[in-house]
Amino acid sequence: MISHGFLRVAAAVPTLRVADCAFNAERILALMTRAEAEGVSVLVFPELAITGYTCADLFHQITLQHGARDALLHLARAGKSVFSGVAIVGLPFAVNDQLFNCAAVLHQGSILGLVPKTFLPNYKEFYEVRWFAPASAGGDTVVSVGDQRVPFGTAQLFDATDVEGLVLGVEICEDLWVPIPPSCHLAMQGATLLVNLSASNEVIGKTPYRRQLVLNQSGRCMAAYVYTSCGVHESTTDLVFGGHCLIAENGSLLAESPRFRRDETLLVADVDIDRLRVERQRTNSFQDLHRFVDKPVARRSFALNRTDLPEPLRREVEAHPFVPRGQEQLRERCDEIFHTQVAGLAKRLEHIGKPAVAIGVSGGLDSTLALLVACKTMDAIEVPRDRIRAFTMPGFGTTTRTRRNAWALMEQLGVTAAEVDIRPLCLEEMRALKHRPFGIELQGLNVDGLTTRLQMVPDEQRQDLVFENVQARMRTSILMNSAFVIGTGDVSELALGWATYNGDHMSMYNPNVSIPKTLVKFLVHWAAMNEFDGEARRILLDVVATKISPELLPAGGDGQIVQETEETIGPYELHDFFLFHFLRYGAPPEKILFLAEHAKFDRAYTTAELRRWLRVFVQRFFANQFKRSCLPDGPKVGSISLSPRGDWRMPSDAQGTLWLQWANEGK
Repeated sequence: MISHGFLRVAAAVPTLRVADCAFNAERILALMTRAEAEGVSVLVFPELAITGYTCADLFHQITLQHGARDALLHLARAGKSVFSGVAIVGLPFAVNDQLFNCAAVLHQGSILGLVPKTFLPNYKEFYEVRWFAPASAGGDTVVSVGDQRVPFGTAQLFDATDVEGLVLGVEICEDLWVPIPPSCHLAMQGATLLVNLSASNEVIGKTPYRRQLVLNQSGRCMAAYVYTSCGVHESTTDLVFGGHCLIAENGSLLAESPRFRRDETLLVADVDIDRLRVERQRTNSFQDLHRFVDKPVARRSFALNRTDLPEPLRREVEAHPFVPRGQEQLRERCDEIFHTQVAGLAKRLEHIGKPAVAIGVSGGLDSTLALLVACKTMDAIEVPRDRIRAFTMPGFGTTTRTRRNAWALMEQLGVTAAEVDIRPLCLEEMRALKHRPFGIELQGLNVDGLTTRLQMVPDEQRQDLVFENVQARMRTSILMNSAFVIGTGDVSELALGWATYNGDHMSMYNPNVSIPKTLVKFLVHWAAMNEFDGEARRILLDVVATKISPELLPAGGDGQIVQETEETIGPYELHDFFLFHFLRYGAPPEKILFLAEHAKFDRAYTTAELRRWLRVFVQRFFANQFKRSCLPDGPKVGSISLSPRGDWRMPSDAQGTLWLQWANEGK
């Protein structure tokens, strides 16, 4: 399996006997063997794993120090035949008559470096200054370990020559708990993978704080972070250790081990090095930190000789990245989104004197969400809801179901509701354009009903873009001549260009402009279940269940929607997935396809289907930038936006050739 920028890492907690270095080395080797079978490239063991963290005054016994050194050499020699990756192991090591708490970086028989602990805790239950010297006392030097000359010091990074972007930085336990951890400086100088060998005991309330430290540091450093703490086999004379392991990436938790396990732990996850590099490239404030680096680090090079990632991918790929999981998180996210939308619209309306507003209500998802936001905004700025002029504007494709829902929703929300049948107006305009889509002329009108207003035989050959666009622009014209227009279109439609230029594309303010379709659908469902009950809830749930359609083509003989958006341009859950990875992380199409193959969507897709719709996404995205280049104002509510004044500035005539090459070559 091609790596696509992923790297497999692991945190390991071996069974341990305190002060039994030979036994501990064998258990470390056993876990190295397991890690090799799992395809792990970087493997992290706990602090002082060779001796055990709880040896106390035994650390000053020469016998233990020599035993630890001999075990390290054994691990280097024997590890070469069982593990092809990089292993980081903790041990005590004496330099110039001072003892240091160190991490040894091992690869293919070589000890690439020894990194001493910078900050030594000497408070509460910790007493490390009694046994160890801080890293600053040793400086940067070269020491002898057996017949190897090994770099010693904290100013070291370990650089993979054959894995682009993989730079390893090491810190130890307490180093993470200080105001400015050493990993900050390592990240500033290029480290993308940070590892922490720890011995963190368990007390009430410490676990969530520890987890938050790891997550925050990975986010602050825009790095992957592997944290390994020693386990239950340490001495329990005064403390208990739980073997807590965490793997994080740029503020997100990828994997976490259960604590207090009696057996050995091997926590495996795949980190995305390419994603981290893109994040750093676009975040110029991160790059500005280079001018604060006062002490350059040495680069120790190694070659992993592993370019492929073993199956299966060891990280979860969220199929709906814009929609949070977990009921509490969902409630919080929805509340935040609504407040953001309302705050944006409220400020604009207050600025222009709290005018009446106009909004088109189709009975579909987008207009329903925008109408709910408009109502909440009027409530917030203390303006009666009847100042919302809501129009339902049935056209040639409007179905009874959507029209009924539009009317019922407007009545339930207490807005000023009106209906304008756009069909006669559209026919007059098409006549003026000499575009006649029907076989016979317009018949007499009945102002009280829709079903008998137009007696016509459609000419399907003339139901083209002109036929559709005239309807969309007619609706916008009616709204623009009525009041301050609230837009309803979402960011998924903008990405695909699924909007009529100067039709539903245009408004005076659009609170939905950065919300993807999958999230719009969820928000309406959330509003139904949390903000409304009775008839209003029933209406909203029926809106959610209605097929997505612009309703611009005539309904079928049974009165049902025949123009289904997702049959034409593809499933929105796929396009939102593509959009997220393309825009948020700059992922190339071949990687997006790889990720899509590992995601669990609402329905199963073949690779051929994924490839087809991804090609459609790329083609439409590049072809429709001109629509995004003149968007009306609207608030950014999530991690992406296509506003030309904000997140996305792209030439309208840029070519997508490079992005489509993967598809043309069948890769």
